[in-house]
Amino acid sequence: MTEFEMIAKTFQGLEEILAKELIDLGANGVAIGNRMVSFRGDKALMYKANFNLRTAIRILKPFLHFHADSADEVYEICKKVNWEQYMTLSDSFAVDAVVYSEDFKHSKFVAYRVKDAIADCFREKYGKRPNVSVANPDLTFHIHISHDDCTLSLDSSGESLHKRGYRQEAMEAPLNEILAAGMILMSGWDGKSDFVDPMCGSGTIPIEAALIARNMAPGLFRSRFAFEKWKDFDRDLFESIYNDDSKERPFEFTIKGYDKDPKAIAVAKRNAKAAGMLDMIEFDVRDFKDFEPIREKTVLITNPPYGERLSDDNLLGLYEMIGERLKHALTGGEAWIISYHYECFDKIGLKPSAKIPLFNGALPCELRKYEIFEGKFGEFRSDGRRLKKDDVPSRRSTTLRHKARLEEKKEGTDNVGKERKTYRKAGDSKPFRGDGERRTFRKDGNDGERKTYRNDGERKTYRKNGERNSFRNDGQKTASKRTYSKSGNKR
Repeated sequence: MTEFEMIAKTFQGLEEILAKELIDLGANGVAIGNRMVSFRGDKALMYKANFNLRTAIRILKPFLHFHADSADEVYEICKKVNWEQYMTLSDSFAVDAVVYSEDFKHSKFVAYRVKDAIADCFREKYGKRPNVSVANPDLTFHIHISHDDCTLSLDSSGESLHKRGYRQEAMEAPLNEILAAGMILMSGWDGKSDFVDPMCGSGTIPIEAALIARNMAPGLFRSRFAFEKWKDFDRDLFESIYNDDSKERPFEFTIKGYDKDPKAIAVAKRNAKAAGMLDMIEFDVRDFKDFEPIREKTVLITNPPYGERLSDDNLLGLYEMIGERLKHALTGGEAWIISYHYECFDKIGLKPSAKIPLFNGALPCELRKYEIFEGKFGEFRSDGRRLKKDDVPSRRSTTLRHKARLEEKKEGTDNVGKERKTYRKAGDSKPFRGDGERRTFRKDGNDGERKTYRNDGERKTYRKNGERNSFRNDGQKTASKRTYSKSGNKR
């Protein structure tokens, strides 16, 4: 079959894991981008990518690349596309837009113009237009604009691939299935040892671990994929992929999921049953503080609370307890913990061998690896042993937010669980500018030139009743000798 270009979207931080998954599937020309991986393959690979990939959000099939400087130009180019090769008048459709360009101010307006182009093409030929459906379209088109580079694609997935189909119910703020699978794959756990999540919530991490252990495709539980509505859909080919269980494998170890909330365990059991994994996972109501010692080599992966529903003292105490239990109950094993607050990690009191930036929704988090050994770290090093770091996937870069938070950690922060701010005395410098320039703030305004917040370097002034006032850090104001009318003319 003919090969064509495809794009797999993912979360920031999981690009390398997704690229490895694609290579293992047989993809060609795999190239890592920002929150995406491009690759080449045939129709069978596109079906397999949707059905088998654990860390992909969706699979796009680009069909047009062009340059445009305005939404109207996008409309004119899209109107020339032969849309009938992709859809019929009876098909409903939707358009998604992602825009990174100063020339295009509103991504939704770009999406509207593409919709207009499709509708006008059919209206001019048939006198009527296909329906637009936001909730459940037959086809979804995707336009991506970076500066003046535009790409039109067909979305082959439909609903996000994180919606596996097994989740019957969820607790508050459940972990995304893609992130859960990515954390497990990042740990290197392959089902050849025991696995435990002592704060499992609705069971996402243990269920994804069971699917990985058995090498079962996450798409088994989905009701449909978008490509099933395409004009060139090959049902026989897809059914052969769906029914191929030749790569599934037995699992000879244990997967355990604990939570102190009985309701969470009940929900986790229902979700695991829907996934056909209930007989593989031992769920139990148990507090982390009652975590019993494990003698066999075990991999622990968990997503503790970040502080939204706990007071500061309770949160820090929770992480202190986690560190104590890991040290005394997981000797010889590995622990992978994701969290948002550096102060929480500090309370664990163990030396991490890896720190990997990840995003949990909009929160910039870190996934940290802890190798649990007997005795103190100095004694561990003196015996010639080292923490293993070679098998941990590397991140290509970190975000400005992460850099800022590292600076905050150095300078000192306010309470955990609140908006993080850094406090400085007069004369201290603020190092958080993207261009690297350091600005100085002074109370008296005498020790050097006073700097302000305008990008163009001009002093920002505030007017009241036409009088221009300059506001200083100390809250005092100095009136200018010149006043201006609302029209801007000097009086």
